[in-house]
Amino acid sequence: QVRLVESGGGLVQAGGSLRLSCAASGRASGTYRMAWFRQAPGKEREFVAAITPGGRFTNYGDSLKGRFTISRDNAKNTGYLQINTLKPEDTAVYFCAATLTSTFTSRGGDYPYWGQGTQVTVSS
Repeated sequence: QVRLVESGGGLVQAGGSLRLSCAASGRASGTYRMAWFRQAPGKEREFVAAITPGGRFTNYGDSLKGRFTISRDNAKNTGYLQINTLKPEDTAVYFCAATLTSTFTSRGGDYPYWGQGTQVTVSS
């Protein structure tokens, strides 16, 4: 069981930056993959990024690489998503997720553990 709590969302002007955090508990860090997804109003959930248990390898959703950076600090059992040069179309609820699968996956259904989400709103 992995419990996840996101924080760091808020209202920001276009061009600004945010760092989202995902505090995990219930299982030793470094034993599960972490990922970020987002869901904008009226749209399907979208894969943003994933990171391996050790933090060495990352994957990003199409067209998102460059402005988004996923990382983790296993000593703090916390994951992060840095978002730079925010755009109004980045407005969404951002979710942290975790999975014990041994290979990379961008499918939300492969992640059994989810946080409640944190709202990011970007004004133009």
